[in-house]
Amino acid sequence: MLKRVCRPAVNFIAFAVCLNALAEEHWPTWRGPNGNGVSNAKGLPETWSETENIAWKTPLPSWSGSSPIVWGDKVFLMSPSKSNVDPATSGRAKYADPGGDSLLLICIAAKDGKVLWECEVAKGNALGRKGNATSPSPVTDGNHVWAMTGSGVLAAVTMDGKVVWTKNIQDEYGKFGLNFVYGSSPVLHDGKIFIQVLHGFKTDDPSYLAAFDALKGDLLWRVERPTDSLSETPDAYNTPALLKVGDQMQLIVCGGGFVSGHDVKDGKEIWRSFGLDPDRNEYFRTISSAVAVDGMVYAPTRQKPLLAVRADGKGDVSATHVAWKWDEPYGTDVPTAVCDGKFFYMVDDKGVATCTDAKTGKVIWGPEHTQKGPYSASPVLADGKLYFTNEAGVTTVLSAGKEFKVIATNALDGEEHTLSSFAVTDGRLYLRTPGFLYCIGK
Repeated sequence: MLKRVCRPAVNFIAFAVCLNALAEEHWPTWRGPNGNGVSNAKGLPETWSETENIAWKTPLPSWSGSSPIVWGDKVFLMSPSKSNVDPATSGRAKYADPGGDSLLLICIAAKDGKVLWECEVAKGNALGRKGNATSPSPVTDGNHVWAMTGSGVLAAVTMDGKVVWTKNIQDEYGKFGLNFVYGSSPVLHDGKIFIQVLHGFKTDDPSYLAAFDALKGDLLWRVERPTDSLSETPDAYNTPALLKVGDQMQLIVCGGGFVSGHDVKDGKEIWRSFGLDPDRNEYFRTISSAVAVDGMVYAPTRQKPLLAVRADGKGDVSATHVAWKWDEPYGTDVPTAVCDGKFFYMVDDKGVATCTDAKTGKVIWGPEHTQKGPYSASPVLADGKLYFTNEAGVTTVLSAGKEFKVIATNALDGEEHTLSSFAVTDGRLYLRTPGFLYCIGK
């Protein structure tokens, strides 16, 4: 039995309290303990290279857009198995091959990078532009890990790598109808696993949200999320956010031309704001995720507009609860923004960064060029610093706050196609490149 850092949590409310208190030690889901890309960790490195501040690097079977998560002494990530295709002899571009057919959940020791176990949760890999069937990131509570795959399999696995249950979402509720491979990560709250299926390009079936019992896999509720958007615009590859408004926890969902808040108890829609597809565009698929913090929801679409919406409304709040709108050409498209409630930071696909006041949208600094794009990884905010990583694996470290100041620029002997976002815990940064998982820090 592998040693666990925390005692098993019997109830998920106790887990939530523990999670907030120990945020520096855990990064349990994509975008971190609070879902906004912010960490309380201190003493993080500002500079690194292949010969500086690398605690360890571990080879991975294949490339993936899945980001690592961390719980105590364990790091988890998704990956396809090693491909049988030799790109040097196949005549295909290196990343035209999605990797092997097995879809793996991998557990790595945070101490030294040793692979502790690999667990096949599904088969059926596929390629879709920058994604494959392991694009969704896993989530953990310290007792189990939940993984979703692009092939539609949702799985619960113990911390020792034993599968507890699996469920094939496509077999039970119909084929995914996105233009590319499904990429939304599962969300965990109060003993429930939430997923979204927002699609429309290749299907007439409605989009929907669903919640499952995290320990048993039983369906708790499933609700449709209707939209009249055209062609590819209903497709969303992003991840829902959680936001507590008063005594009510909301699941925030963005895509299909609008953003909406749903009651986590039954999935019923509380409010929605239109305005993310103002021109009725046929190709306004959504990749960047909404950010929810301090009573506000920051909802992106395909670069612009971005809406900042107060989440305490009911029904159609399009005309009453939009605090501000970002309609400049250098808004976010693929990378998800980061916000601490005071400042709102975003970077576009070309590497242009902007900081605004989170409550008013007033520009604090920017647009400022970081490194050359493209950018797919989402920035993180920790230890008074912002970390922006492009697809070449080059990370620009900025000073957080009112002044645009470049602290350092750090490159690895990386290959192109670094898609994953940082995980941050205990004075360390975890960065996934196509070939390796790097632990950056002492």
